[in-house]
Amino acid sequence: MRSFYPALLFLFLIPLGTWAAEISPPFQSVHSVTATIINTKNEPIGKAVFTETVRGVQIELTVEKLPPGKHGLHIHENGICTPPDFKSAGEHYNPNGQAHGFNHLGGPHAGDLPNLIVGKDGKAHVELFDPNVILNLGSNALLKQGGTSLVIHAGKDDEISQPSGNSGKRIACAVIELPK
Repeated sequence: MRSFYPALLFLFLIPLGTWAAEISPPFQSVHSVTATIINTKNEPIGKAVFTETVRGVQIELTVEKLPPGKHGLHIHENGICTPPDFKSAGEHYNPNGQAHGFNHLGGPHAGDLPNLIVGKDGKAHVELFDPNVILNLGSNALLKQGGTSLVIHAGKDDEISQPSGNSGKRIACAVIELPK
């Protein structure tokens, strides 16, 4: 009787990265991406850096030339930011079909983020964390086919109203995509 153990041993000796590279579709895995934030006049007003962590995505956002106060901040489903209304960004990123808002029993969307607080000088610098998304491959990946976007709204997000927190028009946007 012939033994099949040598064949199994051979399979375990193949480096996993080699095997995965042969069967995986072409994809550039990244640890971090930077997105330029534009206003309704298509002018750059800041940047957002998205960094993959073991528990989600850290977002470091620096922005200027915005009205002071609280502003709804969300990740949206499309990687398109066409001014002046940024409707091209689509709806909130919600791959799991959750309700909107941190204060809603059925929420939050994967793309729901805390309100952005802009100072009297029109500037803000914050570090946020979204445990409901990842950068790379997966059902909740920001770098999905077509990308996603980060949108800043005119008003504050009430964190419960459906479908988007009653935060008003979109005043700034950044495309989240693989570096070119």
